[in-house]
Amino acid sequence: MAKLVFGMNQSLDGYVDHDRMATGPVLFRHWIDHVGGLAASVYGRRVYELMRYWDEDRAEWSADHREFAAAWRRQPKWVVSRTLKSVGPNATLVQDDIEAVVRGLKDELEGEIAVSGPELAGSLTDLGLVDEYRLYLHPVVLGHGKPFFAGPRPPLRLVAADNIGEGVIRLTYVPA
Repeated sequence: MAKLVFGMNQSLDGYVDHDRMATGPVLFRHWIDHVGGLAASVYGRRVYELMRYWDEDRAEWSADHREFAAAWRRQPKWVVSRTLKSVGPNATLVQDDIEAVVRGLKDELEGEIAVSGPELAGSLTDLGLVDEYRLYLHPVVLGHGKPFFAGPRPPLRLVAADNIGEGVIRLTYVPA
């Protein structure tokens, strides 16, 4: 049985914003290894559309960028959206019965399934499906934006704290 994990970069004041938090080489290597080890990912529409950047090679990419893109392309993806009509390679569009799809993935797969997107994670939290939360705290205060927890904060228990590098600390929680 797979474990559903919600983890994202966030500011010290609890917001996610991919454009305003720098990912240095140590953290980027961490994400390459993380994505390469996933059994699958479940994306909300907005994060999936951001991640589509990795679908096509770019001449300016470094070797690490190419390695991340290859890992991202390899992993099976499920994209939850009522507005998208199609999704890219190695992806399945989910428009109905998210609960049944995610429960099925957890039953069928082994390892970790990443859930990406605060609103989607909030919905899956309400359904009791998220097994672990990973908050990658960056040393920045944004003051506004999309909150990591899009809905009510679930009761959590801290199980690990790791220094990832470049001032980023990963806090790992499980439902209490």
